[in-house]
Amino acid sequence: MTSLAQSILLASQQFTIYVSFIILFSGVAGHLCNIFVLLKLKIFRGNPATTYLIAESIVNLFQMLIPFTTRIAINGFANDLTQTSLLWCKLRSVFAQSSTLISLSIVCFAAIDQYFSTSYRPYLRRASSPRIAQGSIIIAILLWILHGIPVAIFFEIRSSSGCNLYNLGIVNYVAYVYYLFLTGTIPITISTLFAILAYRNVRRIIRRQIPIRRRKLDQQLTAMIIVRVAFLVVTTLPYVLQRIYSYVVYVSKEDAVHRAAIQLVGAITISFFYMNYSGSFYLFLISSARYRRQVRNVFVRGCRMDRTRRNQIAPRTQVSSDAYDLQSIS
Repeated sequence: MTSLAQSILLASQQFTIYVSFIILFSGVAGHLCNIFVLLKLKIFRGNPATTYLIAESIVNLFQMLIPFTTRIAINGFANDLTQTSLLWCKLRSVFAQSSTLISLSIVCFAAIDQYFSTSYRPYLRRASSPRIAQGSIIIAILLWILHGIPVAIFFEIRSSSGCNLYNLGIVNYVAYVYYLFLTGTIPITISTLFAILAYRNVRRIIRRQIPIRRRKLDQQLTAMIIVRVAFLVVTTLPYVLQRIYSYVVYVSKEDAVHRAAIQLVGAITISFFYMNYSGSFYLFLISSARYRRQVRNVFVRGCRMDRTRRNQIAPRTQVSSDAYDLQSIS
């Protein structure tokens, strides 16, 4: 192996270690905050969009803790259990594919639901309900787990390329169906289309006779979902293109520089890809001043209440009143 190839591989390894741990820890913390705030505030309860956002944070936590940590071990520390355990080779592919497609589906559902809930047509607004949201999430979970099982069956461990797909038909399916359509074209198109339609609805929402509290909530959730969709497009597209290239283009083992360059590009695009699953909390903070106030109120008032209990300054009735106020933050 040439010194250039070694330098590229070292750069890839160092990039993976430092950037990936930042993405991992910030993502886990952000999702926990997201779940806590959305569950804590009374204004979000019973809203289908909130159901989707909480479910996405839970799925993305799983994505961070299992597929992403194993990816860090493989690319950053050359510790790849999939090369020695056939069971883990197959299971990891199921976990990675299923959690990716479930998360992408939930983002699409959230965009569609926001279009329905902000529509001036009553029959479309009726299609936005917590029951439909819960049913859609359950269907997506079952569908994509079942989808991942047949693909996992074809994963093998061979001395040539380790844990990988060697059946040409399955390789073509993964490259041209899974990556090109299921991970790329379909979720990007659906989420972008309905996010734009929801934005158009919100711009006209002021003309409708609805309570100002509901109007502000619709505007807030639409802004949050639009930014979420835009981030999905930016972070997912490079990864999809890189993965298709890696499956379609054959690179010989003798071409060390080319293989090292592909690994470096892969490390960068994978980091972008996992940023899509770690950054929703921070996107919501950036896109919505109202959400920033809500997060601040939840944590600041929660700390005050906890300090009051410890110091036993306020009577129990006052603490209960504070707790009620906390639930009513808008």
